[in-house]
Amino acid sequence: MDNARVSPPMTPQAWPRRLLYFGLVGATTLAGVAGMADILGANGMAGMELVLLVLFGLTFGWITLSFWSAVIGFVIQLVARDPLHAVAELASQGDGPSDLSCRTAIVMPIYNEDPARVFAGLDATYGSLLRTGQAAAFDVFVLSDTRDPRIAAEEEMAFRRWRATCPEPDRLHYRLRQENTGRKAGNIADFCRRWAHDYQFMIVLDADSIMAGDTLVRLARMMEANPRAGIIQTLPVICRQDSLFGRLLQFGSRVGALPVATGFAFWQRGEGNFFGHNAILRLEPFARHCQLPTLSGRGPLSGDILSHDFVEAAFMRRAGYEVWTLPDDRGSFEEMPANLLDYLRRDQRWCRGNLQHLRLLGERGLHPLSRLHLLMGVMAYVTAPLWLLFMLCGIADAVNEAVVGFDYFGDGYTLFPVWPIIKTGEAMSLFGMTITMVVAPKLFGLVLALVRPQLRAGYGGAGRLVASAALEFLASVLLAPVMMMFHTNFVLATLLGRRVGWDAQQRGGRAVRFGEALQRHTLHLLLAGVLLAVLLPTVPDTLWWLAPVLAGLVLGAPLAVVTSRAGPGLWTRRLGLFLTPEEMRPPAELVTLAQPQPMAQAARPAAAHERLIGV
Repeated sequence: MDNARVSPPMTPQAWPRRLLYFGLVGATTLAGVAGMADILGANGMAGMELVLLVLFGLTFGWITLSFWSAVIGFVIQLVARDPLHAVAELASQGDGPSDLSCRTAIVMPIYNEDPARVFAGLDATYGSLLRTGQAAAFDVFVLSDTRDPRIAAEEEMAFRRWRATCPEPDRLHYRLRQENTGRKAGNIADFCRRWAHDYQFMIVLDADSIMAGDTLVRLARMMEANPRAGIIQTLPVICRQDSLFGRLLQFGSRVGALPVATGFAFWQRGEGNFFGHNAILRLEPFARHCQLPTLSGRGPLSGDILSHDFVEAAFMRRAGYEVWTLPDDRGSFEEMPANLLDYLRRDQRWCRGNLQHLRLLGERGLHPLSRLHLLMGVMAYVTAPLWLLFMLCGIADAVNEAVVGFDYFGDGYTLFPVWPIIKTGEAMSLFGMTITMVVAPKLFGLVLALVRPQLRAGYGGAGRLVASAALEFLASVLLAPVMMMFHTNFVLATLLGRRVGWDAQQRGGRAVRFGEALQRHTLHLLLAGVLLAVLLPTVPDTLWWLAPVLAGLVLGAPLAVVTSRAGPGLWTRRLGLFLTPEEMRPPAELVTLAQPQPMAQAARPAAAHERLIGV
């Protein structure tokens, strides 16, 4: 890009933190790979053993990134007097009674969303902002890309009704774009071309976002006090989940997110990342430097960039502005698809978008940590086929040894046999080490909740918290092989050129039918059947190791059906399971959102040309 600038060197205080972090990650990865090499090479390192070693190194190294972030974040949360300021000192500049001097646009791009939910969320957010006394510094823009005329008409009517009830209607604006070029990123770019000159900052919301007014004001104050800050990303908390699937993910993410986010903020500092919503951006450099390129060619990774947020953060940092992530779980909320299949449908689009980041790893002038963020986005999906391949190669190696047998005398002449070396103890130790590192982030979050009385009460008390954590861990074990199979399919489908449509997300509750679930899980059942048929007569002992994987593959379809329903989820709530602080003591914004909303009246289809209201 012509406007690219080489990013400045990292600040001196970042070096010790990153040397510590990457030193721990590197040492742990090398130790794990050395242990696996010792186990695999006990009887000689042949081709299959080398493949297994490489696959293990890639997947184990990926685990260590999150593990050591969680360890560091846990220690900071446990011992620091103010953990947030310890990892992001600019957070202290968000407090104070002074009026804001800069203007901020609150921007919500929408596409075929439920208008009632969109404007109920905006009403809760804007009502909270009004209570701060700082609303005069903010304007709200609803940027619609909706293609369905009926939904567009309902949007317009809902906006007019909302605007008529607000005390400051001139600050509320609605735009229906005629052409949805560039999808969400194009929608934001269109806003920047038209209105960026009127505002210094922009807060981006998703259609299911809710933010507290105090949080919006605090973010604007941080930007005013830190002219080098280009993006400040909050930590959105999942909320308002009724289905069992939604409640499991809501609870699990709430417990485990804070240690990991704190650890990442510790070593990332001003080279953080952007999640695409619930964040504030400095508008002038964003509009100038963060235009997304169209990836050339006709291959599967060409065309418009679908996962734009990581790329925009990388370009903002390249332009010389800092990107901060605040590990603060207050005042920033989002919702999520309420069942496994809709959750995975959204993941499929993200998978192709993240794989496109491979094309940008060599982009000129990017900060090394920006390249790492792009690579981590890729690995979030590529690790699934790597784990599957590692498992299948290990099974093939075990079956081959059982069928062919061990060559006790080798190729040369010898009087005595060479007995095989089986390092069961070492294998069990390495397996235990790997599992511990995988579950550590949630264990750290659990400990933090148990030692903090107010937080512990927010989860329903120690007994309910521990019981919920145990059940959520069991559900995660069963869902892990299902996610592995789906993500493997997504990666292969993307690389084979299958295009992914841009559809509105299923944000509300939807009960999955068993036929639909069975169809989506057919391949998983076939794989489980093949593994059982091969392993039972050859190496039945390996079934103990594979029991969690086989159970997840077999039970995937019933789990998708049962967990999609609100009944089991509400039942667990009545039992006091999977509770979160936002349920025990709902913030005012979520209380407002939960109130019944007036039904939309019948509306005529909106005109095909662009509609501008209040702008």
